[in-house]
Amino acid sequence: MTMPSHELHELWLVRHGETAWSMNGQHTSVTDLELTANGEAVAEGLAAPLSRVDFAQVLTSPRKRARRTAELAGFASAEPDEDLAEWAYGDYEGMTTPEIQESVPRWSVWTHDSPGGESAAEVAARLDRVVQRARAVDGRTLVFAHGHSLRVLAARWLGLEVAGGRMFDLDTATISVLGDDRGTPVVRRWNVSAQQ
Repeated sequence: MTMPSHELHELWLVRHGETAWSMNGQHTSVTDLELTANGEAVAEGLAAPLSRVDFAQVLTSPRKRARRTAELAGFASAEPDEDLAEWAYGDYEGMTTPEIQESVPRWSVWTHDSPGGESAAEVAARLDRVVQRARAVDGRTLVFAHGHSLRVLAARWLGLEVAGGRMFDLDTATISVLGDDRGTPVVRRWNVSAQQ
């Protein structure tokens, strides 16, 4: 009697290390910032917990801050994937939410379009492709990306609308794990620092 095979589908998410703009709450998409010294040190701390896990594929946003985090975490050969880039904020690039709200009260990336930026539907379409890539392999997929793109990715994995990502607070240089429980997409771990 043959036992049915049970494929493993897990999606491991790592937000890049700290940058000067992430420290200040500035929206950062296309601006290609380096990690701060502290960001590099904390990213190095990701190597130990991640080295204990076997990954079928490792992907990274093409932005420097994500690629450098991948390198410091022991994954210098991570495959760049433009679909993992941060939500494009358009005219709001480099601004903080309070600055934007001076002209657009109650503005939030989750509920308002950004002039010259991506719509929620555009972000969903590309992160849905990442979900498909992760589900196409038997094993774990590790991705290095950004605060908003990873929160949207989690929402899409769980079958939620993009705005559902607002419920997932995500710090820099943290590890989160999505999986399945008897066919239902679940959150296994969220926003865990390497020191925890």
